[in-house]
Amino acid sequence: MTADKAAADRQHKARTAKHKEAVDKRIAAANVDKGLLLVVTGNGKGKSSSAFGMVARTLGYGQKAAVFQFIKGKAEVGERAYFARDPNMRWERCGEGFTWETQDRDRDIAAARAGWEKAKEALSDPSVHLVVLDELTYLVTYRYLSLEEIMPAIEARPAMQHVVITGRAAHDALIEAADTVSAIRDVKHAFRAGIRAQQGIDL
Repeated sequence: MTADKAAADRQHKARTAKHKEAVDKRIAAANVDKGLLLVVTGNGKGKSSSAFGMVARTLGYGQKAAVFQFIKGKAEVGERAYFARDPNMRWERCGEGFTWETQDRDRDIAAARAGWEKAKEALSDPSVHLVVLDELTYLVTYRYLSLEEIMPAIEARPAMQHVVITGRAAHDALIEAADTVSAIRDVKHAFRAGIRAQQGIDL
């Protein structure tokens, strides 16, 4: 071993040891357990996929998960087809398609409200470990539901229940209430190059 290599190894070991000490301190200081509210927003692709990844984790531990898919809930997605095999999974389609497809505001509002009533059941059930409110942000943006209707049910949920809200342009009140917020940025998308949605990637 050369002197330069030995010196580089010592520097690396000292640097990583210092990093580990700092990380270990942060881990030790994080000693609170609670049900989390997570918001995944932004214009980029992958918001729902992120939430469904947490569903997979939940089911992997043998815990119950419930997904309420608003707006585009009429479409079939691969995650639903897969998760439907698990007895701990509840998946509700709470929409009839994008607003430009239905072109009927009253119908869209009725579907959203019916879905929200089902979601409230899960939000009051302590046996449900994770509730995903997929594309709920649009219900606020389009004024299908008010924050005054939504927030009390989320805030009164069982202490250890986790909730994930997805969708673009999350309202400031949702961001403020959340424990974790992720904003996915749109850099490039195949659709804009004329490529249609692909099974296993988009559906």
